[in-house]
Amino acid sequence: MKVFLVPNLNKELAYDAAAKAVEALISHGADVLLDEKTRTALSFEAVHYCNVNDALKNCDAIVTIGGDGTLLHIADKSAGKPLLGINVGRLGFLATVEFDEISSKLARLAKGDYTIDRRSMLDITILGKEKKCLHALNDIIISKPNISNTIDVDIYCDGIPVNSFRGDGVIVATPTGSTAYSLSAGGPVLDARIEGILVTPVCAHGLHNPPMVFSANRKLRITVSAYDCIDAQFSIDGKDGQSIECGETVAISLASEYMTLVCFNEADQFEAIDKKLKGR
Repeated sequence: MKVFLVPNLNKELAYDAAAKAVEALISHGADVLLDEKTRTALSFEAVHYCNVNDALKNCDAIVTIGGDGTLLHIADKSAGKPLLGINVGRLGFLATVEFDEISSKLARLAKGDYTIDRRSMLDITILGKEKKCLHALNDIIISKPNISNTIDVDIYCDGIPVNSFRGDGVIVATPTGSTAYSLSAGGPVLDARIEGILVTPVCAHGLHNPPMVFSANRKLRITVSAYDCIDAQFSIDGKDGQSIECGETVAISLASEYMTLVCFNEADQFEAIDKKLKGR
């Protein structure tokens, strides 16, 4: 097995975790690939250094070291390769392997002792002056441009209006993303194996704007109203926001592609919730 190791070197424990991961993988017969740009910071023997494109093409699995953001950053480049995250960040709902589990879990990975968990993704099209086609694993957030403004949001499902409100914005999430910003905004936790789309208003100025869950085959359309002539912004999977002009439409549906996560436990998602959310 060839494993592409992707460490976030901004994390304090990244080097120690990488060293532990390399030792565990090589000792159990796996070949380890690292980005050649990390050679100075991460100098290991018996590791193959190459450019990222070659590593992504030739690997059998990808292991990230960081937090959920590190895993999300590489997810849209993974081309369906199995992903496993080592958590040296804070919560880690997607990066489920903790530091003290590195040796045991990566030994299992190298031996092929794991299953694959398919996670739904979103197809997102920004219909404005320039058409933009994007993907999300967690969510797209459409929000006001600054703290002093609100925006008007109109939501349509298969062409039928289902909600209209003024507020701070709206989150459209996959079941995987239901434990991210949507949860903080009052949305429900969905089983990540459900195929559906979750829509959660953010600080809506009204009493009747609950989160809504739509089935997998629904086509959603969200328009930022031009009522106040205020542009909004959108962010996908926590990446830097981009501007969306008043009156522009965001079309959202489930993607035909999936992201695949390495799974050692059939209830990994709920185990993470039990360990990392209870008591907070």
